Amino acid sequence: MRLSENFTPTLKEVPADAVIPSHQLMLRAGLIRPLAAGIYSYLPLGWRAARNVIDIIREEQDAIGGQEFQLPAINPIELWDETGRNSDFGGEMFRVTDRKGRTLALAPTHEEIICSVARGEIRSYKQLPQMWYQIQTKFRDEPRPRSGELRTRQFIMKDAYSLNATEQSLDESYNRQHASYCSIFGRVGIEYFVVGASSGLMGGSGSQEFMAESDAGEDTCVLCNACDYAANLEIAVSGQSYESRSDQPVELKEVATPGHGTIEEVAAFLQQEPDNFIKSILYIADDQPILVCVTGCDEINESKLEAQLGALFRQAEPEEVLSHTGTPVGYLGAVGLPDNIKVLADNRLQGRCGMVTGALKEDFHISGVDVARDLDRAEFHDLITVKADEPCPNCGQPLSIIRAIEIGHIFKLGTKYSSAMGATFLDESGKEQPIIMGSYGIGVGRMLATYIEQNHDENGIIWNRALTPYQVHVVPLNAKNESAVQLAGKIYDDLRTAGLTAVYDDRPLRGGFKMKDADLLGFPLQVILGDRTMAEGKVEVKIRRSGERLLVEPEAVVAKLQELLTNL
Repeated sequence: MRLSENFTPTLKEVPADAVIPSHQLMLRAGLIRPLAAGIYSYLPLGWRAARNVIDIIREEQDAIGGQEFQLPAINPIELWDETGRNSDFGGEMFRVTDRKGRTLALAPTHEEIICSVARGEIRSYKQLPQMWYQIQTKFRDEPRPRSGELRTRQFIMKDAYSLNATEQSLDESYNRQHASYCSIFGRVGIEYFVVGASSGLMGGSGSQEFMAESDAGEDTCVLCNACDYAANLEIAVSGQSYESRSDQPVELKEVATPGHGTIEEVAAFLQQEPDNFIKSILYIADDQPILVCVTGCDEINESKLEAQLGALFRQAEPEEVLSHTGTPVGYLGAVGLPDNIKVLADNRLQGRCGMVTGALKEDFHISGVDVARDLDRAEFHDLITVKADEPCPNCGQPLSIIRAIEIGHIFKLGTKYSSAMGATFLDESGKEQPIIMGSYGIGVGRMLATYIEQNHDENGIIWNRALTPYQVHVVPLNAKNESAVQLAGKIYDDLRTAGLTAVYDDRPLRGGFKMKDADLLGFPLQVILGDRTMAEGKVEVKIRRSGERLLVEPEAVVAKLQELLTNL
């Protein structure tokens, strides 16, 4: 590629709306351009890099028996009604109306469409297992698209689906996908770790996320550096426990707390620690009130709460709290609560005595609460968010909490979708059974952005051999030095003849400007032809990642570049 003939619009200034390094560099290096919020065009260099990612994904999916599909991006909304996800996705799903007034969905994922294909074609257990995948554009109406390719409204994703007759077969398919993901991220060159995760709207019996540590990440992960415990904060647990405040139950006592409604205020007023309090928050799920209780120093984890409720829910408004309990916010408690209100409590409250909670009366709290005695109607679950330095549930060492980018997610879906849509098969005994499914996703643009987050310096991107749009960047520094320009053109032609991909900066620009662009674009090797080295009968080869520079005779430069690329 000759830069004078190709579209490579580099930028010297950082765009004002680009905050994280990958977004800044993908714009500055001319990989992408914004069209609207969360919608980007891939320019030639960016698309070459994206195709390299796609090629790796395709090779690794084919290697585990994947069969590639190309499914419609626009779907009849009725398919999504069958599973209930038309309403579950809410505003995140794009919907359009055709000329006949029918509603269609722009697919955010393709479980429903896979089920539609399967229920029309799969008849017998002899046709299972199957592993189907596609690499295709998806659409999600993110409320706050940001961070470049990390959170967009239109994106390219590899989504794969396993169709199985037994749970054991699902496990085998899931494990093959897990191994495939490890190979993909290893080849791409992303440093990653794997965590247990919430299945969320996808549902199913379990899932894992592949994560890359980054300050730009929107996920929070809990890790133990002493053992292999790792989980998304949404489902993470710790070994933290609290002992009862008193050995023997004590009588309930109403205590005046005028004007003090928060845990911090009441704790200071009563001169007690927050962990001796029961924090109570009212939620509404399916129009029913539910009181959730945790210790005063813990925070409710709404992902865990969602898993227990199995329904859409929200925190009650102050007027709803008053309507359902007769109590203003700040004085809620489970003691004496109306019978129609379900009570969920965190496991850490079990066995606690001498606790303080709201008295269901403004300006009053109750002390001496014995959880086993006074909250006997409560259901106990893990409902709280883990905090840094709490003990690991496996080994007891302090946990750490980090930010991370989710680069892949694999799910054991089970029969959630096949049962809803009637995708069944006949088992060995001739009995009809729902197909057991798995789902496996990777975002292409997200992988590119994550790679750049991990592989850049103050000058630009640092590509590896697997992803780089081009392998070699040929730069004659002095456009007026005819011998240097002629030799640069010959080296460029020789590289192409040898099967290497190369960029030749033949623009009539200053050498310093060209070198800034070369470092910004970040191709692995640079061939620099300067007046001084040319006078010595040599050319300079620079390794972009290390900055190491070698002087090489012109006739040996192609062989040297081939050697260096082999060792990168």
